[in-house]
Amino acid sequence: MHRIILTRLAQGVLTLLLASIIIFGATEILPGDVAEAILGQSRTEEALATLREEMGLNRPAIVRYFDWLGGMVQGDLGTSLATKRPVADMIESRMWNTLRLALLAAAISVPLSLALGLWSAMRAGGRVDKTLAMTTLALIAVPEFFIGLILMKVFAVELKWLSASANTRPYFDFWQNARALALPVATLSFAVLAHMMRMTRSSVINIFTSPYMEMAALKGLPKRRLVVLHALPNALSPILTVIALNLSYMVSGVIIVETVFGVPGLTRLLVDGVTLRDIPLIQACAMIFGAVYILLNLLADVLSIMANPRLRYPK
Repeated sequence: MHRIILTRLAQGVLTLLLASIIIFGATEILPGDVAEAILGQSRTEEALATLREEMGLNRPAIVRYFDWLGGMVQGDLGTSLATKRPVADMIESRMWNTLRLALLAAAISVPLSLALGLWSAMRAGGRVDKTLAMTTLALIAVPEFFIGLILMKVFAVELKWLSASANTRPYFDFWQNARALALPVATLSFAVLAHMMRMTRSSVINIFTSPYMEMAALKGLPKRRLVVLHALPNALSPILTVIALNLSYMVSGVIIVETVFGVPGLTRLLVDGVTLRDIPLIQACAMIFGAVYILLNLLADVLSIMANPRLRYPK
């Protein structure tokens, strides 16, 4: 098992290195550069060449890549070409907003999806199962921005129970911050709930067809005990993978939710960087998203290995 885990970790490091090459290459082929964005339409070739020289944009790409990668390894994310501020400071001021949104949505959606998935599996083919199946299909089909706008219309505009803007402040009390975050958290939870619930249901139902489960049922074990103690532990591997994918999406794919509710998060900072052709900012944000995605998938792999006796005790 330790060899498998170490192999997965090595694969994760290599994947992150490959991601850094792709990210750097993708930013290199973006049309224009930050010098053109700063000088605007009235730029001259002489001023453009001078500014590029000052910013180091004329150096070979391979030199700039290794300088950037070395800085990333040491924790130096560089300096924004547009604002001259350290990229780390700009990200720090936005990171908490995105992480808070993702953590709150995960705390709600993961337990709820597992509970609904198990309930649906225990009532497979029944009214509850069909109702949950139709509901989850509808959630998958409806875009996030539409869910957010509907929730905003009902709970913020009509009922006036919640805030339409995720405007939180340190001096707000708990209930003011909760009212501000309720709608974006609910929107993000609905966006990922259906996938996790459907995977939980299908994995548990698939385990139900195993001979040992049929034997346990014939011996008279209660269905709830069969599901919780026998079916769920053996169905964890695909469930954990889907949960990891959705958790990574909560961090890197919340641009729509952040835009609809005005959350000053990390994905909006990335979009601003693309608009200004701020290459260090784009690269740093993209690497953070890539690292989160790879880390969560590695965690899912390790937990799947630990939950699988055939991998823990290979022949």
